[in-house]
Amino acid sequence: MRNIDLSPLYRSFIGSDHLASLVDAATRAEKQSGYPPYNIELLAEDKYRVTMAIAGFGKDDVTIEVQDNTLTVTGKKDNGNKDAERKFLHKGISERNFERKFQLGDHVKVLAADMENGLLHIDMERVIPEAKKPRQIEIGSRLIENN
Repeated sequence: MRNIDLSPLYRSFIGSDHLASLVDAATRAEKQSGYPPYNIELLAEDKYRVTMAIAGFGKDDVTIEVQDNTLTVTGKKDNGNKDAERKFLHKGISERNFERKFQLGDHVKVLAADMENGLLHIDMERVIPEAKKPRQIEIGSRLIENN
């Protein structure tokens, strides 16, 4: 893997530590396994859905957590006693534990999660605060301060 030297950014841009952390998070994401498979859909201009194929997992086996713009989906099954009793001729459905992380953009909020037919759906929306939205300034307007 290549290492990227970001020191020139630190000299010329203020606040580039955020950019460095994003690059670092992206390189960590490459190290994740391919299990479970997932889709990312664009439902509307600012609405998204992540769908994960987690056959064999129930609602109690999956946890979804959002922290610092990172969505973490973790699946843990306790199959110790059940698999010892069962005899498989072929086992093609993987029920191994997993942890999948997704980097969320700024102002992306997780709205809901639902599980149906072995698919986990997580709906998200980008909600931009009014202070961050562009606003038009009329020429000749003056700032009125409340004293």
